[in-house]
Amino acid sequence: MPKPLPLALAGTAFISSSAVVMQLAGASASLTAFARCAFALPVLGALMILERRRPVPGYSPGALTSRGRWLARISGVFLAADLIVWSHSIAAIGAGLGTVIPNLQVLVVALLGWLVLGERPHRSLLFAAPVMLAGLALVGGLTGAHVYGADPAAGVAEGAAVAVLYSLYIFILRQATASAGQPSPVAVLFEATLGAGVTSAVLGVVLRDFRLPADVWPALGWLIMLALTSQVLGWLLITVSMARLPAWMVGVVLLVQPAGSVALGYLVLGERPAGIQLLGVGLMLAGVLVAVRGRTARGPAQELAPGASPLSGVAPAEHEDHPPGGGIIEGNVAVEVTIASSDGEAAG
Repeated sequence: MPKPLPLALAGTAFISSSAVVMQLAGASASLTAFARCAFALPVLGALMILERRRPVPGYSPGALTSRGRWLARISGVFLAADLIVWSHSIAAIGAGLGTVIPNLQVLVVALLGWLVLGERPHRSLLFAAPVMLAGLALVGGLTGAHVYGADPAAGVAEGAAVAVLYSLYIFILRQATASAGQPSPVAVLFEATLGAGVTSAVLGVVLRDFRLPADVWPALGWLIMLALTSQVLGWLLITVSMARLPAWMVGVVLLVQPAGSVALGYLVLGERPAGIQLLGVGLMLAGVLVAVRGRTARGPAQELAPGASPLSGVAPAEHEDHPPGGGIIEGNVAVEVTIASSDGEAAG
């Protein structure tokens, strides 16, 4: 199997581009979310078929139960909302800064795990929280300084909403996999992406938010690229690699994605955040590093156990799109975002 660090860096590079590619596409928020899912589903379906026809020796993933499938689809409802709100946040404060803010999900996921599952947060979060919140205030210009963005305060508020929505997506997705032993991560992501695609289509119709720019074909090309890089390749590469990296290296790799998004926004879109906003970015990323290192300080990532999925391990917590792990606090240590995010693959 290839070395994990190049795979992790390639995955984070793919995910770093999410917000910039979304801006280049120029489509409406709902259409961007729908296209991201619609173009990814055939690829994920093909990977599922390939996984069944060419099983990996010693790897026998459990099947998702009916309850698990529906929970995964329900998690996709929150992923769709996350991606749509993330688009608005990016429009308000820029692709780079709009990708950094949803990293607040590190705090939200820990709070959910504590309140719902009784998983006590690591004390590192007590140090990380005020640092990240101070950084958030600087990014949003809440100090009164002149800052970059069409509406920085709205961008920060929407970015915080993205963090909450993405955390709910992760939380429900983990419950979906809990009863199936080690289900195929590809199958889990397929169901979640299906739920997100249907939800974004419904929201697009209800909100009348299906719009492409005048240059249709370049926009479709960017949307296809978004689906393949962020919703499929970025997620798979990070999932394969993270469980095989030492704990200290995981923390460093996690910072590549948001930092890369800021750099790409600067180089590709001409975004010029104010100095005080960059200081805020530094504080937020320092908070993420403190929180993650506290959770991974118990030892380096372990090698895959016999019979474990080559795609299982540490789940990305950024946009974009993530498989099972241990406890919700101990397992969810990467950033994207979503899938996030994506997406907020957080998102992104």
